[in-house]
Amino acid sequence: MIRDTSAQDRSLDPAQAPRPRGPLWLAGAAVLAVVVLGWVLSGWVGSARSVSAERLRLAEASRGLLVRDASANGRVVAAVSPTLYAPAGGTVTLRILAGDTVEAGQVLAEIDSPELHNELQREQATLAQLEAEVARQRILARKASLLAQREADDAEVTRLAATRDLQRAQRGYELGAIPEVEYLRAKDAMASADIRSKHAGSAAALEAQDVALALKTQEQLLERQRLLTANLERRVDELNVRAPVAGIIGTLSIADRAVVAANSPLMTVVDLSRLEVELEMPESYAEDLGLGMAAEVRIGANSQAGKISAISPEVVNNQVLVRVRFEGGQPAGLRQNQRVTARVLFEEKPDVVKVARGPFVEQLGGRFAYVVEDGIAVRRPIRLGATSVGEVEILEGVAPGERLVISGTDTFGDAERVAIND
Repeated sequence: MIRDTSAQDRSLDPAQAPRPRGPLWLAGAAVLAVVVLGWVLSGWVGSARSVSAERLRLAEASRGLLVRDASANGRVVAAVSPTLYAPAGGTVTLRILAGDTVEAGQVLAEIDSPELHNELQREQATLAQLEAEVARQRILARKASLLAQREADDAEVTRLAATRDLQRAQRGYELGAIPEVEYLRAKDAMASADIRSKHAGSAAALEAQDVALALKTQEQLLERQRLLTANLERRVDELNVRAPVAGIIGTLSIADRAVVAANSPLMTVVDLSRLEVELEMPESYAEDLGLGMAAEVRIGANSQAGKISAISPEVVNNQVLVRVRFEGGQPAGLRQNQRVTARVLFEEKPDVVKVARGPFVEQLGGRFAYVVEDGIAVRRPIRLGATSVGEVEILEGVAPGERLVISGTDTFGDAERVAIND
């Protein structure tokens, strides 16, 4: 028979038996570690992918003043750069070269137009002829007036003679020296002379009016011819093309001794004393632009204030041309066609939730943003408001103090949650 170990056993008091403390602590620590690890890994399990933080750019949303503006590229242009055109067809002789400095009124080119010169000579001859005709008409008017006046005077003398004859006949008739028939004959002669005198006076007045009207007609024809001749003289004088402003010759559209048609462009004159900035604004800002809006033009390391002075009414290549006029004097050292950048200030919006602008605005269409929560970028719907060059307004979806991924969201795809690795 095999003996057991009961003879070697020793009885112990249950109150004095040692408790197994070590295994209990280990079990508790293991449970806690599992809980913490599960909580930490829950975000990782729910994330579709992970991205290194070095590839992202984060920004914190804040509340404050948002200056709504837009940036655009442009160039320095002359506010006054008239293009000169040929006033008539002919051969052009240039008196300057491109880039020459000219003064106002200086002759830049001469146009030889035989047709215009011949037309002027014909009109000058017609003018001389009309001047002679008017002089002759004045003589004829004077002569006709004298003849009419002489007839009126003769009629008046005849009337006076008839009056005296009637007076003598009346005295003789009263004394009985002459018969009644002679008296009546003298009386009829007096009446006839009186009528002829009145008619002669009226005829003289009408003749004077007639010759005056004829003379006035000739003088009006003469004045018309003088205006026509003066206009042709002006056109001939314009064949000497002069500079309308002081400046430099910009571009020459024709070569020396070239034959041009009327109204053909010849050259441009650039007035360098008055320069402006021509900006190329995107079409999306067309409705926001307005005359008098403030602008900030950056020229090298300096900035100059300005205002919008003109807006093009048409859109070319999805862009609107805007002219900005400098305020407080023109900066020194500007050059024609110098490239500059400018910021147009549309409005100021105080007390708004805003965040730094980044590619996420265009990449997510302005409808979503990734907000960082405990190391996880969570896709959240948002609604954007006004935008500026450096900031964007957030109307809904983000509170001040939250951090957003503003650059690098192109690597997220359409994932709802993305883990960010440090």
